[in-house]
Amino acid sequence: MPFFCSLLTNNSSLIEGFDSKINHSVFNDNFAGMNAVIYYLSLPFIYCISILPFWWLYRLSDFLFVLLYHVFGYRKKVVFENLKNSFPEKTEQELLEIQRKFYRYFCDLVLETLKSITISPKSLEKRVKFTGGEIFEEYSKADQSVIIAMGHFGNWELGGARFAIEPFHQLFVIYHPLQNKYFDGLVYRMRTRLGNGLYSMKDSLRGIIGDRKKLTATAFIADQTPSPKGAHWMQFLNQETPVFTGTGKISKKMKYPVVYIGIHRLKRGQYEMRAEKLVTDPAEQEDTYIIEAFTKRLEKDIVKQPEIWLWTHRRWKHKRQND
Repeated sequence: MPFFCSLLTNNSSLIEGFDSKINHSVFNDNFAGMNAVIYYLSLPFIYCISILPFWWLYRLSDFLFVLLYHVFGYRKKVVFENLKNSFPEKTEQELLEIQRKFYRYFCDLVLETLKSITISPKSLEKRVKFTGGEIFEEYSKADQSVIIAMGHFGNWELGGARFAIEPFHQLFVIYHPLQNKYFDGLVYRMRTRLGNGLYSMKDSLRGIIGDRKKLTATAFIADQTPSPKGAHWMQFLNQETPVFTGTGKISKKMKYPVVYIGIHRLKRGQYEMRAEKLVTDPAEQEDTYIIEAFTKRLEKDIVKQPEIWLWTHRRWKHKRQND
């Protein structure tokens, strides 16, 4: 089951992270024939996992946890270093406990993401509670499109699918298309099957402008790592961190208010997606203010429930150079 293994061993953000090592090794375009073979061999396994009932899915997740955490030690050094630098006040034992909880959740997250390929709207309503929906109702009545700012916190894939069944804005998600056309098609179908749309990263502004006559909510997963050149630097989790300014620039240009969404885990298989107004007047703010407001708000959620943020990615791989 090569794809499933690649999902686990090359992941930096589960979906967008496919492009990193996968595309330049196993799924390199120079091996288009192999890409197709791997895809079609993997597809039955992917769908078999996706149609499993949740209780079976979590038994599989328990087994996956043993493999990733105890046998292979997948990115444990990266995760522990990130935790240690983010929470210098915590003891080693406290950090190790967060790390263990994170890996248990991470395995659930991987399998829940595959589940989103076939999950029904009824199941989504049952498993993802949505609070703050009145914000979108208010903006909908005013015929006002919005920007959604969120992080790799909780299950963002189930959250996006849950938003699709709301009667207000059409959700568009900014994403990195995969170089492997077969898996790119699978991810595209997974994310759009309930009515959501996608904008590729490089064409996001063009897409937003092109859809400006529609009532849209454009989601930026805005805690990814930008190139340090031209990035805005700020304190995040006790570390100097480069952040993207695109969310702020686009919201200012389009005059779209920014709504923050955090997806909190209530218990295994149960989430609460909480929306709140973050910036109501983006045209009056600096774009750096908008991304700082988002990053500080996300930090509060991470501090409260650190085990459900994505610690496996190298968020602080870049260091600020002295001017």
